[in-house]
Amino acid sequence: MIKQRLIALLPSPEHIQRKRWLRWLGPSLHHPRLWRFSRRGLALGLALGVFFGLLIPVAQIPAAATLAVLLRAHLPSAMASTLVTNPVTFGPVYWAAYQLGEVIVGAADAGVAPSSDLSAVAPATPPDDDTVTSWWTWAAGVGKPLMVGLSIVATVAATLTYMSVNVLWTLRVRRARRQRLRRCHHGPHP
Repeated sequence: MIKQRLIALLPSPEHIQRKRWLRWLGPSLHHPRLWRFSRRGLALGLALGVFFGLLIPVAQIPAAATLAVLLRAHLPSAMASTLVTNPVTFGPVYWAAYQLGEVIVGAADAGVAPSSDLSAVAPATPPDDDTVTSWWTWAAGVGKPLMVGLSIVATVAATLTYMSVNVLWTLRVRRARRQRLRRCHHGPHP
């Protein structure tokens, strides 16, 4: 029942194969493992999508799809799970990742507990003037803690996603097996 609901939500193979930005993958898009619902394929596809969805702010779907094709992961789930970051979650995720990165980069650089004052690293908001230098300085100050934080968050979230799917799939299979055995041993109920 859950499998049918999930399949109904995911894009069809034909829909994905028509995407202009995936055409360069050519015949490899027709590999059956990309479309088959298997424990390994689904776990890897979801993990890839979560990883790229959290790590990079643009071109998440093409990045996840390309790696899913190369690793033979479930392609629709890889593409759909990049939506872990969306207009609602983008701000909180990137703020939390920046805070994490600031703690790690600040502690490593300064050797002391980092301050929570963003202006110590860079202005909290982009500069008002349009000079390239001021924008570059602002982005460089925010960029290192943000990238460190996003890398950690993306890696941990992808790993947890992969492990969770594997555990849930295994539990579901064991439960179904126990139910089948119970029905076989007890016979049909009147």
